[in-house]
Amino acid sequence: MSMYFDIGDETLWNPSNGVGRLFLRQVEVFEVELELPSGIGQDKYRGDPDTLEVDPVVYEEFTRKLVTWHCRTGHSVMLALSEGFVATAVALARRAGIEVEMSGPGAGHVPGGVQRDVQVPGDPRVTSAAVVTALDARAQEMDHWTAH
Repeated sequence: MSMYFDIGDETLWNPSNGVGRLFLRQVEVFEVELELPSGIGQDKYRGDPDTLEVDPVVYEEFTRKLVTWHCRTGHSVMLALSEGFVATAVALARRAGIEVEMSGPGAGHVPGGVQRDVQVPGDPRVTSAAVVTALDARAQEMDHWTAH
């Protein structure tokens, strides 16, 4: 069995049920973390929970905020935990024709004016440019590995 992530009549991704369920659970986590809906809705066809409709407008906002969140964290564990999911989300956005800008914060930037989830001591190897480069490369890999 497999799942379908569709925009209209176009299938963006057709993962196995296990992969699809894991992705959806991670979507739920990041919807809460970002306080923003993802635009991925279940039950496109009545009675078919394995076909999910993606609202491109809502998904675009979710993905852009997700990428910004990811690229602005300086916490190595948070980066490691989120990179695969964020890269997969970006790959799906690109398939949907959504351009997602990947940029890190400026020098001394503190998201929202408050620095949360700070790694002590900080990891000097984690720079915004390195995070952006790694995420873009990972998203390209994900696009190659995810079936249409």
